[in-house]
Amino acid sequence: MKTKYIDLIDQTYYFPQEEYSLSDDKLFFHDIDLLGLAETYGTPLKFTYLPQISTNIQRAKKWFKTAIDKHRYPGKYHYCYCTKSSHFEYVLDEALKNEIHIETSSAFDVNIVEHLKRQGKITDDTYILCNGFKRDLYVHNIAKLINEGHQNCIPIIDNYEEIKLLSDSVDGQFNVGIRIASEEEPKFEFYTSRLGIGYKNIVKFYKEQIQNNDKVNLKMLHFFINTGIRDNAYYWNELHKCLKVFVALKKICPSLDSLNIGGGFPIKNSLAFNFDYQYMVDEIVHQIFTVCKEANVDAPDIFTEFGSFTVGESSGAVYEVLYQKQQNDREKWNMINSSFITTLPDTWAINKRFIMLPINRWNDEYERVLLGGLTCDSDDYYNSEQHVNAIYLPKYDKEKPLYIGFFNTGAYQETIGGYGGLQHCLIPQPKRILITKDNNGTINTKLFAEQQTAADFLNILGYHE
Repeated sequence: MKTKYIDLIDQTYYFPQEEYSLSDDKLFFHDIDLLGLAETYGTPLKFTYLPQISTNIQRAKKWFKTAIDKHRYPGKYHYCYCTKSSHFEYVLDEALKNEIHIETSSAFDVNIVEHLKRQGKITDDTYILCNGFKRDLYVHNIAKLINEGHQNCIPIIDNYEEIKLLSDSVDGQFNVGIRIASEEEPKFEFYTSRLGIGYKNIVKFYKEQIQNNDKVNLKMLHFFINTGIRDNAYYWNELHKCLKVFVALKKICPSLDSLNIGGGFPIKNSLAFNFDYQYMVDEIVHQIFTVCKEANVDAPDIFTEFGSFTVGESSGAVYEVLYQKQQNDREKWNMINSSFITTLPDTWAINKRFIMLPINRWNDEYERVLLGGLTCDSDDYYNSEQHVNAIYLPKYDKEKPLYIGFFNTGAYQETIGGYGGLQHCLIPQPKRILITKDNNGTINTKLFAEQQTAADFLNILGYHE
């Protein structure tokens, strides 16, 4: 009878996979010895494997190049990184090795852009697409960037007041984009996105505020839906509505030459994940080109703003199972040495799924469990609602330490969790490890930040000596 954990994985998934392998009863992630990492640095810890950021950027660039070549598409493709997914300097440093552009969401994002320019990591040729609701400081920072010569800074208009606010602050001519307020799926609590301007109002808005404004050139139309890029009727229907607006605008606005289809590429959340990226890119490029040819307008340059796709699959978290609590006949709680609420807040907030696997003891028998965090909060858990199915792990044995890993956690978890600040029940942020690989294939690790201490919390709370 097959009762080992490795047997469970073998009969359920194709394994090993590109990024996951097993050696000597230990799990490796991109050839990284995760048990060795845990034993060297201690747990809990978070790690980022930086080369994966470049890998995913180059994958996307290849898919678009293939589609553009196949359809003889006349426009160019521009890859932008959505900084809100992860603002860390080491993330931007790795991403910018790949000749990409940047999308911002708020005022302080522009300060990061200015820092990168001073460091020589980006130039005036780098597109800076400024999304989000814009008020005084954000408008001021955008205008400062443009006034200092960064003409490729393109504020994406989100509401009816922003043209005037920007015109009052920018000295000369500047380019803008307009964000379409897409219609959400029927299951949403609201019908139309709060972001952008409605389909039916965009041409009118252009005629009233941009067409006869000598300072403003409309360069870009921005399209994004909350559910991301999916091969379903809803996505294709919204894309076609967007293209109809683009065609209508292009016929009265010669300067409009770019279509931004936003982000939304899914990332792997299960060993059973299957998504045909090349097919989706091919179909998007084909449909854009077809609609433009039928309308006899020039096909636009295509921009994307991939955030989670860029950085999500580069990171993971490693915890140790401290103890098992048998609460009744059926429920066994494996308690980890950290908190899901504080370190993986999306598991708690939106029931987001991540890949979860044991780091060691794959040849031991397995059992069904629930996972609990350290906070005194009933919502600090991870179970089958968040996971792709029931949670099985090697059987708990207090004499044999068990480590577990959560993978593809690189997007949003630090900023949503308030990295470096107060945490629920004062559970400290784990230490953070950066991992690189040299040209010889040698894995190198570096401690980026220690685990938070009591002194860190007391200082924030005002308990000064």
